[in-house]
Parts: sequence; structure tokens; C-alpha cells
Amino acid sequence: MARDGLDDPVRPLIGVVNDDSGLRHALGFALGVEGFAVRTFATGHDLLDLSEPPALACLVTDARLPDMSGLDLVARLRRRGDRLPAILISSNPTRRLRREADAAGVTVIEQPLAGDSVVDGVVAVLAALSGADPRPQGRRA
Repeated sequence: MARDGLDDPVRPLIGVVNDDSGLRHALGFALGVEGFAVRTFATGHDLLDLSEPPALACLVTDARLPDMSGLDLVARLRRRGDRLPAILISSNPTRRLRREADAAGVTVIEQPLAGDSVVDGVVAVLAALSGADPRPQGRRA
């Protein structure tokens, strides 16, 4: 049977930036299971220095990366015209961090991560933009 690609759902591409390889892979796996396409990066520069940056639907980044803060990464992406929604993961989000994230329109999720909190966060920010569940059919809760 010939396939024309119309039966393949569009898979939003999620960028995950985290220097903890175990957490980076776990987040990538969890998002992939939900039907998202995922690209992972160990540092902010690993993403920023790409000659052809991916068209991300959402960014999930650690608050503290080895080369910059997660908010700095979001700011740099936005300065170059990328208005993607972002989720910041922090083990100890201070009031200041929460205020700065709120001012930048960035969602903060606190570690330790409980259940599907990151997946739920990605679904929520993408649904707020589109008005619909962004996961492919058959993957929706």
C-alpha cells in the first residue's frame, strides 16, 4: 500500500537542553513516547552554534547550564527572532528567578520532576498557542 504521508501526524519538535545526560535522555524519551519529535543538547551553545538551527515548537531547558542560564538561552534565541515558548526546570526556583521567568513568559517547573510534569507543561504551552492538543492522534490522554 502506497503512503502519501497524509496519515503521518505532524510532530512538534521539542528542544531539550540539560547538562545532566540522564535527565536529558529521560526527558527526550518521555516526550518522544507522547509523540513529539525531540532534539537534545548538553549546553546552550550546542543549540545556539548550529549552522541551521532547528525550528523548535518549544524549548525545555535547565535553569543552570554550564555555559549560561536557561533564561539567557531563551533571551538569546528571542533576540535572533525565535519566539518559541519555553519551560525552565529548576531544583530551587527563587522568587527572583520566578519573577524573571514570568516577565519573559517562561514557565517554571520545579525539580524533582513529578510524573509527567514536563510533558504536561509542554502540552499546556503549545495548546495555549494553538487552542488544541499538540500531540498526534492516539497519543492524547
